[in-house]
Amino acid sequence: MENLRQHIDTMNEGIDRVSEVIPEMPAAEAKLSRLVLMVGTSLQQELELRLKPHKLNHSEFLTLMILYSRPDGSSTPGELCEFATQGATNMTRIGNALVKRGLITRGASAEDRRCVVIRITTAGRRLVQQMLPPMFPRIGAMFAGFNGTDKSELSRLLHKLADNLGHMSESTTP
Repeated sequence: MENLRQHIDTMNEGIDRVSEVIPEMPAAEAKLSRLVLMVGTSLQQELELRLKPHKLNHSEFLTLMILYSRPDGSSTPGELCEFATQGATNMTRIGNALVKRGLITRGASAEDRRCVVIRITTAGRRLVQQMLPPMFPRIGAMFAGFNGTDKSELSRLLHKLADNLGHMSESTTP
C-alpha cells in the first residue's frame, strides 16, 4: 500500500474525531487495531507481489510452506485447514491447484487407508528453495532500524494480542 504512513495518519485523525463525538470509544485500542490491520494488509500485498511470478497465491504458498517445514513433508487435509486457516472446500481447491502443478500429492495413509495424506513433492521442495532466498532482503528491509530488542518486544506484544484474541474466540458462543 503506497503512502501507508499517510493512510495511518488519516485513520488516526478520523478516530480522534469520532472519539470526540463518542467519548467512551476506546480510541487508543481502535487505533492499534486498525494499525495492525493496515500493516497486515501491506505485508500480505508485499507477499502476493513476490508470489505472483511463481503463479501462487498466499494460501497456496502457506500450504506449501507448512508441508515443506514438516519433518516428513506431509500433513492431513484437516491439519492443513487448521494451520492455513482455510475451510475444507477452499483447502480442496488449493490442493487441486497444487496437485495439478505437481507440487504436492494426495494419497492414502500407509497406516490407515481411510486417511488422506498430502505430501510435498520434489518439485514443490525445489520451488520453495528457489522462491525463499530472493525474499530475504525484502523481509530484512521491512525491519530496518529494528534491533534485536525491538523485534523481541514486537513479537511478545503480538503474541499477547493473539492470546487475547484466542481467549475471546473461545468464550464467544455462536
